[in-house]
Amino acid sequence: MDTMRDDTPNEASYALAGPRDYFSLLKPRVMSLVIFTAFVGMVAAPGTIHPGLAAVSLLSIAVGAGASGALNMWWDADIDAVMSRTAGRPIPAGLVPKAEAAAFGGFLSALSVALLALASNYLAAGLLAFTIFFYVVIYSMWLKRLTPQNIVIGGAAGALPPVVGWAAVSGSTPLEPWILFAVIFLWTPPHFWALALFKQGDYERAGVPMLPVVEGDRATRRQIFGYSIVLAFAGMSPFVVGMAGYLYLAVSVVLGAWFVALAWKVLNTDQSDHGPAKKLFGFSILYLFAIFATILVESVTGLHG
Repeated sequence: MDTMRDDTPNEASYALAGPRDYFSLLKPRVMSLVIFTAFVGMVAAPGTIHPGLAAVSLLSIAVGAGASGALNMWWDADIDAVMSRTAGRPIPAGLVPKAEAAAFGGFLSALSVALLALASNYLAAGLLAFTIFFYVVIYSMWLKRLTPQNIVIGGAAGALPPVVGWAAVSGSTPLEPWILFAVIFLWTPPHFWALALFKQGDYERAGVPMLPVVEGDRATRRQIFGYSIVLAFAGMSPFVVGMAGYLYLAVSVVLGAWFVALAWKVLNTDQSDHGPAKKLFGFSILYLFAIFATILVESVTGLHG
């Protein structure tokens, strides 16, 4: 596959980058979701941690997520340049040189892991280091351009923050945080494949083997529907294992059914109509936020106990 690594701007053509440009390298929207799910993992975990150390731990996880984003943008600068969704990112837009983005991401990676080790424990720091490695090396450098299952396997990186947060407080990773991991892991394919349906042209131009490009529109819609059903049942598992209460159960059932209903519309809509896929993509973000917010509310109020 043509990696197109000569399509990015020449290093000499870059203008002087500002703080906003470097902040954009951190993928702040993605980072905000990481911060939230990690925070829920910290609050739901048994045990106590000093508020100051908890804040530093959460900051470390956020910085680690941002470092992953910067390194991903460094590696993917060539394909970002030809995709409408990503052409405005700092490197293809000629704002930050690739070498500086790589150094920035590498420095923040080391800083975040070291800071988390000092603020919490080595288990949490090790999990954060593995998360960064998995996202940058396993997903970005290997899976993304190799297989249409890239987002399925690579989704593990995005699913690890609540496990890291839980470990930061408790120093352990029992079943409960892995339940949260499973929910995010199963949420990732229908979320990103819905995006891929209405951004298929971008991935074709970039040579990225996303599922709609390789196996077609219809196969992608079936996969979205199948994963949505599994996700709806997995979303109830925090209640089943006793880490969430009846409020969570009600929220997860309603939102899970809604998710499946939207996926059903995607499945049964003509491939030229991207409306249902766009609705599912938007709702999927609300779904994940809402069920984690419910766990947070129950943990803070003690409703699940």
